[in-house]
Amino acid sequence: MATDWLGSIVSINCGESLGVYQGRVSAVDQVSQTISLTRPFHNGVKCLVPEVTFRAGDITELKILEIPGPGDSRQCGDLQQTEMGIPGVGCQVGPSQNGTGKVLKKPISSSAPQNIPRRTDTKNQDIVLSPQQQCSKSYMDRHVETLTQSKGFRRRHNSWSSSSRHPNQATPKKSGLKNGQMKSKDDECFGDDIDEIPDTDFDFEGNLALFDKAAVFEEIETYERKSGTRSRGTPNEKPARYRHDENILESEPIVYRRIVVPQNANKEFCTDSGLVVPSVSYELHKKLLSVAEKHGLTLERRLEMTGVCASQMALSLLGGPNRLNPKNVHQRPTVALLCGPHVKGAQGISCGRHLSNHDVHVILFLPNFVKMLESITNELNLFSKTQGQQVSSVKDLPDTPVDLVINCLDCHENAFLRDQPWYKAVVDWANQNRAPVLSIDPPINEMEQGIDAKWSLALGLPLPLGERAGRVYLCDIGIPQKVFQEVGINYHSPFGCKFVIPLHST
Repeated sequence: MATDWLGSIVSINCGESLGVYQGRVSAVDQVSQTISLTRPFHNGVKCLVPEVTFRAGDITELKILEIPGPGDSRQCGDLQQTEMGIPGVGCQVGPSQNGTGKVLKKPISSSAPQNIPRRTDTKNQDIVLSPQQQCSKSYMDRHVETLTQSKGFRRRHNSWSSSSRHPNQATPKKSGLKNGQMKSKDDECFGDDIDEIPDTDFDFEGNLALFDKAAVFEEIETYERKSGTRSRGTPNEKPARYRHDENILESEPIVYRRIVVPQNANKEFCTDSGLVVPSVSYELHKKLLSVAEKHGLTLERRLEMTGVCASQMALSLLGGPNRLNPKNVHQRPTVALLCGPHVKGAQGISCGRHLSNHDVHVILFLPNFVKMLESITNELNLFSKTQGQQVSSVKDLPDTPVDLVINCLDCHENAFLRDQPWYKAVVDWANQNRAPVLSIDPPINEMEQGIDAKWSLALGLPLPLGERAGRVYLCDIGIPQKVFQEVGINYHSPFGCKFVIPLHST
């Protein structure tokens, strides 16, 4: 019976030390328990010897890849290249004196790609190889693997039959329950005929409709509430996310309206954090400054505070640290400061002094008057000690656009100044110059503003400014909280850690 397998193409696994051999069976000796392969391949590389011989004790697994059919005239010829599943190192096998293959390890860089030969029908053929019973892992105890190329599947078929075994041979031992389970799983996965695969597509949408997600999530929530585990939440719920500057521990609810004025505000603003800042009338604002001056917040202190806050805002508008640093001495910014002969003009002069101290080129315009206010005289004396330039004629103002124009020409009370020739000339120059405009404490009436501003800076509390005032900012001039309460304003500071904050129209 052993001669029936001559000419078959087999794959012999000799373990990790010897590797895997493939070839055509040329001889099977039942007495010495040896098998010989002609034109062998070792780990996908053709051996240099024409034939190798293996003992039964060296064989771990034997797979029959191709069985010659009846009438096949091919003898032990060349072995077609087969696919190797176990990588290893190449070697040369040379025959020894006793006919047993001797292995010499030799590193091989890579294995050549192998082609799987077409199988023949082995359903009605039995494999009869009778090794001795003493061999615990005989190559006769292994299953036959058949390969299919039509659909790309690898199917295994166990062709061992108890009737075809040698009469003196006992039933081979199983390799263990684990291997038996793996074989059964292979049969379940690959045992069906490929012709029985249905042609219709799977209805994913119909099967998905059978799944009630709401009921499943409700069941999960009920279980987690009973077991005390952390709730995962429903799909519609999203976990709360906080910014880096938000406090996640809130001891009491947030009150956004912390400033209440005695009369209804004509206009309300809000800060970046959402606090409501109502506007006040000019009469109430004037009364607030008068009460603050009575309590010690003199005009000089208010001018200094206004100048510092306005200069800080102007420095930010000019570029801040990106513009004002020692590496940009060639890009020194230029600011045109337009001031009138009143307290608003004195605030602008104070701002110009601080800007000049920060290496900003300041050009101060102030018309010539026979008699000036004391506050203006004091501020001019300090400004003259800086590198700033003072002019009194429009002709001395720059012809080219400057970086910023600070407008302090308008006043809440002296409306007759707008009819003066110098005022009209300065307004025309500012409108023709393409530089952005910052107005400090602009008047309420838009008709009184001759220059459209991009930004406006309000003091203490904002006035109901119109659209021509641009974006409104609010600065802290140091008015105590009890001074607000004395004029009937319930006040809580909206500035936080800053002295100048932006306001948004509600």
